[in-house]
Amino acid sequence: MLGMLKRYEVEILLKAGHSKAEVARLAGVSLCSVKRIAEEVPVVHVDDAAEREKRRIGRPSIVEDFRKPVVNILEEKPDLPSLEILRRVREAGYQGGKTALYALVASVRPKQIKPLIRFEGLPGEFSQHDFGEVDVTFLDGSIHRIHFFASRLKYSRFVCVSVVKDQAVESLVRNLAEHLDRWGGAPLMYVFDRPKTVALKWQRNGEVTEWNPVFAYVMLELGVGVELCWPHSPQQKGAVELHHQTSTVKLFLSGA
Repeated sequence: MLGMLKRYEVEILLKAGHSKAEVARLAGVSLCSVKRIAEEVPVVHVDDAAEREKRRIGRPSIVEDFRKPVVNILEEKPDLPSLEILRRVREAGYQGGKTALYALVASVRPKQIKPLIRFEGLPGEFSQHDFGEVDVTFLDGSIHRIHFFASRLKYSRFVCVSVVKDQAVESLVRNLAEHLDRWGGAPLMYVFDRPKTVALKWQRNGEVTEWNPVFAYVMLELGVGVELCWPHSPQQKGAVELHHQTSTVKLFLSGA
């Protein structure tokens, strides 16, 4: 099941006027999923566990008993075709369907994650957000670590930076709201990396399985979509991370 925040992202993109095919590409989901979500009632909560219970998703599967053998096979031969893996686990006693086995193989097969690079972008479409920190040495020799939160509009490159007391979720959502107020509005999609203030758990393929509940509900209230990238990936979110370096120099080091 797609997570509720991902479903909400699909809703946001559809409301913005994107075609279903464009939404599937932007959100990284199948076209069938987009069509199905378009027919569902609007998302009003972000509790994935409750939604799975409501949809009766999560019953025990025969294929789960063969997860370890499949992982062992793929560790030895990562490119082995799924059909051959099916043959091997059937020899080991698997009697379930091939669809379930293929889904398991797809979820555990090692993947080389390609960086998300966006060269296109319209005004108000994307913004990027991240924490940063710097150690400042004072005249008496004492050292104090300064935390800050930066937000950057993708198209205009307009930036807001705020000094924060920590990198907790409350600091994130409060300063995010302050930056949106300075901008005079909210972009369509927000790009973050994966600190615990945003995502708590995710699969090997990058799909989030558990969001920070405070963060998720704030995004729902703001009515915006969320995209995540891998931490320390300059190809994906390098602009705002580069700005952190510039902010460090301008705010704390140039006058030292």
